[in-house]
Amino acid sequence: MTVTVTATSAPERPAHRDGNVLRWLGAYTASMVGDSVYYMALSWAATRTGTASQAGFVLAAGSVPRAVLMLGGGVLADRFGPRRLVIGSDAARCLVVLGLAGALMVSSPALWMLIAVALVFGAVDALFLPAVGALPPRITTAGQLARIQGLRGLATRTANVVGAPLGGVAVALGGPVLAFAAAGVLFAVSLPLLVLVRIAPLPDLAGAESPGTAWRELADGVRHIRRHPLLGPLVLVLAVSELGFAGPLNLGLILLAKERGWGAAGMGWIVAAFGIGAGAAALLLAVRGRLPRAGLIMCLTVLVGAVAAGALAYVPSLPLAAAVGAAVGLFAGLGGALCGALMQSATDPAYLGRVTSVSTLFTHAVAPLSYPVTGAAVATWGTAPVFAAGAALGGAGAVTGLIVTRLRRAELPR
Repeated sequence: MTVTVTATSAPERPAHRDGNVLRWLGAYTASMVGDSVYYMALSWAATRTGTASQAGFVLAAGSVPRAVLMLGGGVLADRFGPRRLVIGSDAARCLVVLGLAGALMVSSPALWMLIAVALVFGAVDALFLPAVGALPPRITTAGQLARIQGLRGLATRTANVVGAPLGGVAVALGGPVLAFAAAGVLFAVSLPLLVLVRIAPLPDLAGAESPGTAWRELADGVRHIRRHPLLGPLVLVLAVSELGFAGPLNLGLILLAKERGWGAAGMGWIVAAFGIGAGAAALLLAVRGRLPRAGLIMCLTVLVGAVAAGALAYVPSLPLAAAVGAAVGLFAGLGGALCGALMQSATDPAYLGRVTSVSTLFTHAVAPLSYPVTGAAVATWGTAPVFAAGAALGGAGAVTGLIVTRLRRAELPR
């Protein structure tokens, strides 16, 4: 008789000491650093090949298939398993980027070439993002989900800090060819680690017949979120608060730095302080592993983060703005990580891909749609009212969570 060992058959151990989790974390980190290097290389190649508007079109091209196909990616992650989809999509990203590097060795960058790669990369991202988000509950126990969210946050911050400078060095030394090649190598590094990751089976699906078409599966996933007493409010809080944070903290911060005369360096200090705060929140969860009264803390930290984000437009000096930026990162980062952990622990395993795709759709596709509105609003009313409106919207999301009793009293598994 053959005995199959799964990720959850052994006694629970802290995620940071679990080899299975660490393999996933190493693969995720390498892939995220590769992402940063790829976007740096694509930005450089696009700005050197065409006009500013054409470069903007190249950079925006990948967001279209990502938004259109994201929910379908969640369906496929549930149908075929997130591990298989993560490995396949990461391999595809590796081949596409290395293929572009090879093509640029024999020809100069062309706009059509960069746009085609951006479109393909965005389509593959629509498969990768829901699948990689659905993996944590399948590689460890429920009690370690908050710690994994903390580790994932640390990996994301590491990628942000390391990826852009690494891409810049690669471009300086060997142009876009070396930069795209470096991104492809990082994707390749993640592949053997992903292959070695073990995932737990889905016993509730054993012997079950196919639920039908992909459209029916997607509708079933949306119904699962809508009818669930915790998932519905969590997705609502996430969607509303993201709309409040996205515009002011991205485009609005650039316009604020210009208005105050802080320049690019000043904006860099605020962004760096935000990253430090978010990294501290991730480290707290990675070390503690679990916070009591997670639902209440999530809502309160999002609320405090929204108030701090609104205050950015009213602080009189750059050092104080950097301190407020660190507070935004700390509180909003902690709230976001707790939201992710609660969502994954509450989701039925059979729906992990679809639930992840819905939440990722709001954070990676819907929220950025607020950028044009933010720019127009700043041009009409100035930065301060826009930051205040964003804080009110983000705070409204947190208050909504506080009103829902089930969410306010939600706890993470022990």
